[in-house]
Amino acid sequence: MRNNLSASSRVDAAEASSELECLPYSVQHDNEGVCLLVKMGPHRILLDCGLEDISSLAKGLTKSLPADLVLISHAHPDHARGLLALHKAFPKLPIYSSEVTSKLLPLNWLDEDPEEISKFCHALPLRSPVELQDGLVAELFPAGHLPGAVAILLTYTTQQRSYKLLYTGDFFLSNSRLVEGLRLEELRGLDLDVLIIEGSYGTSRHPHRRNQENQLAERINRAIADHCSVILPTPALGLGQELLMLLRSHHHFTGRDLDIWVDGAVATGCDAYLELLPHLPPSVQNFARHQPLFWDERVRPRVRRLQSEHRPTVGKSPCIVLTDSTSDLGEHCQLDTGPWLILLPEKIDIKVNKEYLAPNTVESYLLAQHSDGPGTTQLIHNLRPQHVIFVHGSPAYLADLTSLEELQNRYHVHSPAADTLVELPIGDTFLQPAAPETNYEGELTELGTVITITLADVITADPRWRQFADTGLIEARWQGEELVLRGLSQRELLNQNSDRYTWTDVDCCGTCRHQRGQRCWNPASPLYNFKVTLEGYCPAFEGLNDSQ
Repeated sequence: MRNNLSASSRVDAAEASSELECLPYSVQHDNEGVCLLVKMGPHRILLDCGLEDISSLAKGLTKSLPADLVLISHAHPDHARGLLALHKAFPKLPIYSSEVTSKLLPLNWLDEDPEEISKFCHALPLRSPVELQDGLVAELFPAGHLPGAVAILLTYTTQQRSYKLLYTGDFFLSNSRLVEGLRLEELRGLDLDVLIIEGSYGTSRHPHRRNQENQLAERINRAIADHCSVILPTPALGLGQELLMLLRSHHHFTGRDLDIWVDGAVATGCDAYLELLPHLPPSVQNFARHQPLFWDERVRPRVRRLQSEHRPTVGKSPCIVLTDSTSDLGEHCQLDTGPWLILLPEKIDIKVNKEYLAPNTVESYLLAQHSDGPGTTQLIHNLRPQHVIFVHGSPAYLADLTSLEELQNRYHVHSPAADTLVELPIGDTFLQPAAPETNYEGELTELGTVITITLADVITADPRWRQFADTGLIEARWQGEELVLRGLSQRELLNQNSDRYTWTDVDCCGTCRHQRGQRCWNPASPLYNFKVTLEGYCPAFEGLNDSQ
């Protein structure tokens, strides 16, 4: 466990309180799942239950139940697969999740009655505080990643003060095809004490979501053009449905005479999504008003459920197959079919039998559903808690995050192993340094010749915005591969009919005789041939009235 903080930011031990603790039963270092016991005063809260074997929860019980209640962040197996066993062992233990998660949970146990499973999980509303026990309030916020996935805010109140802990579960800041991203503005200003956050991708930086999609679509397009079929093994929920929507709507495939076959648990997941249509983003609901969301044999490319009678012909001509990550690829990659491209998602452990490698090709792709490193640190700096606990990621990736100076110097940073108790003293005199400058993601929309750039609301809350947007006009220029935006000032607009300023008492680019069109034309200047700020200055300045 790491615990680092600069001297200027340490909590005075004499004033610290030990009302909060976290005991991880498992932290998903490999594929063991996530299960955390949080203690807030007298309350014991189990966050997720991704354990395959729940026996560790019953060891050394001093009470009849391993916790007072259970809160589930989302329905993926690594966060929920132990729930059914937990419920059978402790039927009086209350279990809570979002409404959508309660409806998706049965997909973890397809041989069980889904109605019975849904009954043991109580649905909580979104964005609405609910008092679950005296002095303990829970509030759920959409976290991106998967329909129904939530970040869980717990508030424990005593006569002296309130303690706040946020567990992100798996989160994603960007919008994907079927899920809207976590909204930073909903969580900012919580006055948080403890943040338990996933670190699945460590400090790695991802390309923009649209670039990830385009790269994957281009690779599949080339394979089909080379008369090669494509098979994509995926988890039953989330990625498979995202891939299907990408294949249906990307320009490489729209209108193409092509079959997309969906097999096994991925097809079952698609059916579950159709039951949740009112909970999906408005853009998805609008799409579904005009054509079926998934199953459609009339519109090209055709999306079809793979039945046993189809298997002998699948792959005889180029096609795309989405199948469950645990399925036997040999059922598809037969020797009497054409060649196959097997595409495996990064950071998801999917085993491929070596007998399928030749003459087929195995490659990986990135279509992230978890936040990358910059997104992770951005969320931390927006919430500015006293303690940050990293879970869900390889030990090496989590070590990369805990070793970041920008985190070490501002927060108590922890990355506990399983069965390692983390005490979380909270001090009233915690001196929090200012957060570093944050890069905010926006959205770009192209409609004909009009380009709209949407920026985060927090940008306009910055005092610098008033000066930037004073006139409502901006100047844009390329700087290498980056597009730089600059607000135009009133002074520039007053002189817009002139290519240089007329003041003679200021030595600046605006009064330099080598400045034309806001660009430097002096070969002796380090700014030569660059766009210049009119208020700028360089050592090669020559005034307008200087001798020629």
